[in-house]
Amino acid sequence: MKRSYRGVILLCAVLFLNIIFTQKAIHQYYYEDYTATVIYAVLNLVLFPVALFIYYKEKNV
Repeated sequence: MKRSYRGVILLCAVLFLNIIFTQKAIHQYYYEDYTATVIYAVLNLVLFPVALFIYYKEKNV
């Protein structure tokens, strides 16, 4: 099974955004800005189905 570069790059971008949102959520939690913490946590949760969609779409290429 050969992967396409497009799928790998898209999954890397999603992983990069996941790291950024996690770091921002922790940072906002530290400064007790709980609204922003929840927003970044939800963005993190939204990225998971996106990553699964990209993975399954590129799996059959």
